[in-house]
Amino acid sequence: MRSGAVAHLGSLWAWDPTEVTSDLRALDSGGRWGVVLPYAGAPVLVRFSQWSITPPEADIGPWTGVPKDRWASSLSQEQYIAGVRRIHEHIASGEVYQVNLCRVLEADIERSDDIVALHRALAVGNPAPYSSMMSVPDVDLHVACASPELFLRREGNFLSSGPIKGTAASSGLLLDKDLAENVMIVDLVRNDLSRVARTGSVRVPDLLRIEEHPGLVHLVSDVQCGLAEGTQWSDIVAATFPPGSVTGAPKSSALRIIDECETASRDVYCGAVGWIDADRQAAELAVAIRTFWIRDHVLRFGTGAGITWGSDPHGEWQETELKARNLCDIASRSVPTHHGIPMLRSVTG
Repeated sequence: MRSGAVAHLGSLWAWDPTEVTSDLRALDSGGRWGVVLPYAGAPVLVRFSQWSITPPEADIGPWTGVPKDRWASSLSQEQYIAGVRRIHEHIASGEVYQVNLCRVLEADIERSDDIVALHRALAVGNPAPYSSMMSVPDVDLHVACASPELFLRREGNFLSSGPIKGTAASSGLLLDKDLAENVMIVDLVRNDLSRVARTGSVRVPDLLRIEEHPGLVHLVSDVQCGLAEGTQWSDIVAATFPPGSVTGAPKSSALRIIDECETASRDVYCGAVGWIDADRQAAELAVAIRTFWIRDHVLRFGTGAGITWGSDPHGEWQETELKARNLCDIASRSVPTHHGIPMLRSVTG
């Protein structure tokens, strides 16, 4: 598949774009859109005319794999640990309670237009509830996402979010610090949603459930609200973005400290990927974690951890390694050309 924008979002394939824009107001104008909201950079919004559970017939080019020794990290282990200690200083001074500290892995690759092959490999090797892919050659953006985390789901005037905070190799290894992280972010998400909610409608129907994913477990909570009358998508994004689980609390202080501690742009990572149907007032956007993206023949992948007062610097580095391990292993394997796109198993239903 080597021409035109294409996406696989939720259970549907999309192609034949009629509009590509960065203007969030377009999301209320009608049509069904593929959406990438980078953490840093302009939104990429694509109105597709064709949506189908059946994929278009086209060849998937090969994915040649990235040798493991080719990856370079924006922060070394020593630099990451120093960043955790710097965040501890900010916490001790009362500026912030939690900061998500991330690093970006990158490797040069030969091709940029066969992200579908990597998406296929991820769907098999790391099935995820919010698996997605979007390739937009016009803006040199190619994203393959294996996200386990719901950023926003809209059903009419009902909005929900499923923040993840707390990660371990198994449920028995979750710490008190993980529970505290999750509760802090739930409170932040409640505050974010309240900015666009009907008065008194914000609720937390599920707190601190354990979800199993390939190679690790997460603590997940649900936050919901009814939308105030007349709320537009630009209002929703302004109130909730970037996601609280990948920033920290209070969010404004966390964003400033992130800029201080991180050395590479997050770009797509920690943003959002998904679809919005303006006609049905329906949407599903995932937090862009466990996500690969390609620009200018460079493949990138982000990994991070939430830092609190109870964080062990070496343990937080190991958490970033745990989150990256399975995904980068999959990206290191070659995938041959496939003639005719296969039906990828949708884990979102």
